Amino acid sequence: MMAANSRLTIATHVLTWLALAQRDGREVLTSDQVAASVNTNPVIIRRSLGDLRRAGLVEVRRGAGAGWSLARAPEEISLLEVHDAVDAEPPFGLHHTEPNLECPVGRGIRPALSEVYGRAERAMRRELADTSIADVLRETLVN
Repeated sequence: MMAANSRLTIATHVLTWLALAQRDGREVLTSDQVAASVNTNPVIIRRSLGDLRRAGLVEVRRGAGAGWSLARAPEEISLLEVHDAVDAEPPFGLHHTEPNLECPVGRGIRPALSEVYGRAERAMRRELADTSIADVLRETLVN
């Protein structure tokens, strides 16, 4: 079985934890503090934070009081922005090699699936665009 891509989930966790810290008056968190919440290696968190920084979603402070913080209000960060910051891959992939074009299924499968996958990806992107980090934090604290 193929492993699911968890980059979006990790990045959303990172941003939600930063949003909670900000709400509680802690301006910055270190990558080690973030990694402790995600329960993963700080190297993975630093890679995710780097992607998020390049997208303008987090800021880093160096020197005394070093750490990471949100670059914008949690209400202004959509999951679509997070997705695009950490994952340029389309959610559905077609064959890695050309199917047999002599076969009626091989000839028609790519156009048929491309249409379905396109509709599914557009629906997914709409849903992600309509959900903010603030929404995720609110739902997280309910559970």
